[in-house]
Amino acid sequence: MTEPKSHTIEASGAVLHYDVRDGSGDKPVLFLIGSPMAAPGFATLASHFTDRTVVTYDPRGSERSVRTDGADETQVEEHADDLRRIIDAVGAGPVDLFASSGGAVNALALVARHPEQVRTLVAHEPPATRELPDHEAALAVCKDIRETYFAAGNGPAMAKFIALVMHQGPITAEYLDRPAPDPAAFGLPTEDDGNRDDPLLAQNMWTCNAYRHDFDALRNAATEVVIGVGATTGEALPARTARAVAARLGIAPTTFPGDHGGFLGGEYGQTGEPEAFAAKLHEVLDD
Repeated sequence: MTEPKSHTIEASGAVLHYDVRDGSGDKPVLFLIGSPMAAPGFATLASHFTDRTVVTYDPRGSERSVRTDGADETQVEEHADDLRRIIDAVGAGPVDLFASSGGAVNALALVARHPEQVRTLVAHEPPATRELPDHEAALAVCKDIRETYFAAGNGPAMAKFIALVMHQGPITAEYLDRPAPDPAAFGLPTEDDGNRDDPLLAQNMWTCNAYRHDFDALRNAATEVVIGVGATTGEALPARTARAVAARLGIAPTTFPGDHGGFLGGEYGQTGEPEAFAAKLHEVLDD
């Protein structure tokens, strides 16, 4: 596999940056995406797929892909259209697509609209929170995190986000009555730096979790859709939402090694089980 070659493409309200690693073989091009996680988060995983060309990108509002319209929120439909544009620009459809977290929500939206572009979608732990029985309470927590960010800054909001993703089991109506977590307990700043452009807390926190998926379109799509769940994620929100999405699609979820970040090899300070994860992804795609 060659070193990644960077490219840009203009979209409505953003300039998108994506990277192409040329590989050997005649397998479909593989897209590795997240949201708001950008291209650097997939460096380790990409290194395990030298048998095909691999494309990664920075979602709008993340790292190199700066928004040009000043919007403080990004819609799932915008992300899906960005992916469509990049697949067209690469000229390699239908592609195989591994999508993690918010990227899995965006990829499901893409397949619902443009199934001809994707041969196989592996959607790993999409936070489709609206599909949960406790969605009203869970979405209220997501809304509170975003509001906390705009009111008090990164530290207090990120502390609430970490507490949410660590929580095991359903979200009760009393969840928001508990004392707010201390940012310092997570090594986060307690002072407000004044920034309000965080791609997770500002741009995608609400729109991603609240998105309504078109399950009729997904069930009727020619795309092979696989829903991945981390073996050790337990009953945390993204595993619960993944199982709910799989149930709506009438399929069984596929277990992947590790947790929500099982594919990471030290990127962003997180290390999962990348070798085992890549082996499982090879197995799923080659089937």
